[in-house]
Amino acid sequence: MTERLPMREITDPRMLRAMAHPVRLRLINELGLHGPATATELAERVGESAANCSWHLRQLAKFGFIEEAEGGVGRNRPWRWVPMGNRWGGPDDPPEMMQAGSELNATLLAQELAKRNRWDEQRQTDDSPWRHAAFSVQNVSWLTADELAALEDELVAVLTKYNHRITDPGGRPEGSRPVRMVAWAHPEPS
Repeated sequence: MTERLPMREITDPRMLRAMAHPVRLRLINELGLHGPATATELAERVGESAANCSWHLRQLAKFGFIEEAEGGVGRNRPWRWVPMGNRWGGPDDPPEMMQAGSELNATLLAQELAKRNRWDEQRQTDDSPWRHAAFSVQNVSWLTADELAALEDELVAVLTKYNHRITDPGGRPEGSRPVRMVAWAHPEPS
């Protein structure tokens, strides 16, 4: 099964700024990877206070990135990730949207790089199959704009091949782990 998550087109810079906070990105990540949790549970996982997490969770909910889950009340109410991909950064966006997108991209990439560096630090002590399966790839090619657009479609298909396992824990094979994949492509800056 290669079901893609529904895609949300973000056109409001306030939504991008709401997501661009490092704590909020960690909260979204925790809810997406590990399922519903309360602010107190999330606080322990991300190293923040429960009050701070609660405030950030409400901000994320205001823009529809997360929502209240069933089974709780008051301080014990769980939150869940709304399974949806996000797209932003059209070539004709107004300057405020471009700036907000750049800020979010910088925060996302900083967090991804930090996780990549943590993997490098622990790689030698991890299970052998994972130590050998993980990889990094870097490449430069000469492409036309049309070829680059087609390559994006191909990469998205590869990167989202197992998305159904995010929302269906029963579909996760024995021994599977969350695996982070990041790709970007742009012409060489002049």
